[in-house]
Amino acid sequence: MTPAPVTTWPACGHRLLERAVSYAAGAVHGVTPELLSRPTPCQGWDLRMLLWHVNESLAALHEGITAGSVALSPAPGDDPAADPVPTFHDRASRLLTASADADSRHLITIADRPITLTIMTATAALEIAVHGWDISQARGHRRPIPHALAVELLELSPLLVPRTIRHPLFAPPVPVALTASPSDRLTAFLGRTPQITRKTAP
Repeated sequence: MTPAPVTTWPACGHRLLERAVSYAAGAVHGVTPELLSRPTPCQGWDLRMLLWHVNESLAALHEGITAGSVALSPAPGDDPAADPVPTFHDRASRLLTASADADSRHLITIADRPITLTIMTATAALEIAVHGWDISQARGHRRPIPHALAVELLELSPLLVPRTIRHPLFAPPVPVALTASPSDRLTAFLGRTPQITRKTAP
């Protein structure tokens, strides 16, 4: 099922990002070194690799907000054998601080193309939320993306992940029933096989 297209961008991308980071942080909480070798819904990635990918994204987003541009090649420096959990919490905190202080009209250049801060934070919220879901699945907790957050991201997802650019970033959408929860519909749209949960109230 394809999500309905959104008609307007969120008035405050920071609040959307804040809620996505809060959800992901809840999934990361309690990840121990013993769990880092667990497989994730991201094919070929264990939990350690996924967390370092998220950490690189957090660093790139912070760079975009504070420097006004994002380098296409991330700077080296992270030790892939290290524990990624403390780095996640540190970078998530710094990103939220920078986002809260930034002007929503601020333009950020990615690959010579300017985008607004609102679009970048919405994109970041989608990525961080879905990877929070991936982390939760890998841990075995299987916590769905919160209802209200999933509804908002579901509305934005056709604009953030159009058909022309989804491959190879995302697998094809997975069919789900109309009665599936917003979390299941969002993760299915992004190529994951969702846990089947009934639609619930916010």
